[in-house]
Amino acid sequence: MKPSAFDYECPTDLNAVLAFLGDGTDTRILAGGQSLVPMMNYRLAAPDRLIDINRLPDLDYIREENGEILIGALARHGDIKASDLIANHLPIMVEAYAWIAHAAVRNRGTLCGNLCHADPASEMPAMMQVLDATLVIAKASGSRTISAQDFFLGTYETAVQPDEMLTEVRIPIPDHDAGWGFEEVAMRKGDYAWCTVVAMLKIVEGRITAPRIAVAGLGDHAYRLTTQETALTGATPGADIFEEVAQAAARAADPPDAEHISADYRRDLLRTLLPRVLQAATQRAGA
Repeated sequence: MKPSAFDYECPTDLNAVLAFLGDGTDTRILAGGQSLVPMMNYRLAAPDRLIDINRLPDLDYIREENGEILIGALARHGDIKASDLIANHLPIMVEAYAWIAHAAVRNRGTLCGNLCHADPASEMPAMMQVLDATLVIAKASGSRTISAQDFFLGTYETAVQPDEMLTEVRIPIPDHDAGWGFEEVAMRKGDYAWCTVVAMLKIVEGRITAPRIAVAGLGDHAYRLTTQETALTGATPGADIFEEVAQAAARAADPPDAEHISADYRRDLLRTLLPRVLQAATQRAGA
């Protein structure tokens, strides 16, 4: 299959990109194209116009500023994975990237593109929610920010409007004593996950504080386990409480059935992976 006919623009100025987006034409942004191009080839996406942003080098950055890590719209997965800045401040992302896609895809694909694609089984939407990231969305008349928790609305659906573009991700640098954990199960390493569980927490005076847990592969988009976060807050870490919240999370989950995996199996994965993730986060907290 080949894509349906489309117009192609390759501006060298962000304002030109935003002007194109605001003129009412059905338009998609092309950065890495690792998800968009296959969807167009299969006619699952048929935009009237593509805007290639690869001639906007000012959007290709990973930097620290005011206690946050800023990642631009053209920052490739591979560069993020290899970044010393990410390794020093966000090792949880490096851990996750060992499971995400393959080198050829990571070398072209971008974090912002991945987030806008919003595949329900993608790891980074869950990761951004656990990291409490803020996303910067621009259009011709100005820009706005939105939390990662509010960004994902459904399968391939986000809060970005047709006249807008995700230009930057801002991730607060976690406290040095925050612990983290990441686990997933997929058919093959590099495939989209059947279940991903990500968590961060701190231990203060022997009790859990500021827990954040997110999952992917269990619904129409990645989401936080806010009920389980509440249950963990103030609790003494241990196998019993971890198993209790995992059982509750599995009962509440409503994952889809798929050709190779049942909804019950996904619930079993959540029940199994969540205690492991919380134990890992506890061991790393304060280390």
